[in-house]
Amino acid sequence: MPQQFLRHPVLWLALAGLAFPLVAGDFWVGTVAARVLIIGTMALSLTFLTSSAGLVSFAQAGVAGVAGYTLALLSPNITGVGMAVPWPLAVGAALGMGTLAGLLVGWVSVRSSGIYLLMITLAMSVSLFYLVSQNTEVFNGFDGINGLKPPELFGIDLRAPIPFYGMALAAAVLSAAAVMHLDRTPFGLQLHALRNAPRRVAALGFSTTLLRIAAFGIAGLIASVGGVLNTWFSGQMSPGAVDVHAAVNLLVVAVLGGIRHPLGAFLGAAAFVLLENYAASVIDRERFNLVIGAVFIVIVLFAKDGLIGLIQQLRAQIKPAWTGVCAKNGRKTV
Repeated sequence: MPQQFLRHPVLWLALAGLAFPLVAGDFWVGTVAARVLIIGTMALSLTFLTSSAGLVSFAQAGVAGVAGYTLALLSPNITGVGMAVPWPLAVGAALGMGTLAGLLVGWVSVRSSGIYLLMITLAMSVSLFYLVSQNTEVFNGFDGINGLKPPELFGIDLRAPIPFYGMALAAAVLSAAAVMHLDRTPFGLQLHALRNAPRRVAALGFSTTLLRIAAFGIAGLIASVGGVLNTWFSGQMSPGAVDVHAAVNLLVVAVLGGIRHPLGAFLGAAAFVLLENYAASVIDRERFNLVIGAVFIVIVLFAKDGLIGLIQQLRAQIKPAWTGVCAKNGRKTV
């Protein structure tokens, strides 16, 4: 196997994901790890926007919510709203509507930049929250749409912890691999150029507006994958999935892990989910967000690029020492 392939980050994500069920119980696999992969996939859409095109959006949780609500309205549920269609059609419609939502966010917001881009995407996210919370006849308000379940596939019950985890892992690995492959295509190079020198890209005859809208559309598709999985994971879809708190959490996850690298989304999701589950044992349950906030501030202050940056700093410090030890012992380093 080529050495370069062995160093590929997505390969290590896949290997770690496959090995985890061998050493962990059903709770860790079906609840904690599956949620890490789902949140990581949704945050991946944000890291893609930022690392490739230099765009930051508060609307990715809302885009994932559009996919989730579409799936919920087209699936059997105990709430009795929407209509039930075959699950492949429901999933396809959910991914399509989420992608369209991403394109819409891009079309509305890409003519702005900086803080104005953030405010426009935040406004669209808030608008979606009020739409689904106040339109009770369609979306059932704050009670949400309940009783949603993953389907059976080839006789495998995807509601079981291991099969559902496998589905979430496959979605995460394929999404991360697609992002890293896209990064090396001509379109990805155009996005990098757009991030670094938008005026030069325009001078070369490329439409910066269309490039940014396309980037938002791809990010919308990735967020929609996470939105579908999140709907099946929670078994419901409610306005809480698209509120400002969800949007901020997604940004925190991306920054925490390293917003400039695709795998930073999954590292940030792992840290966030573990803190969310166990911070209550460190401090009062009603104030556990203080622990999450404190950890976030420390990482932002001392790690240049989140947890990914921290790992790279440690690797840069360890490698010279290891090289010296190997040279002293007469061994070659890779």
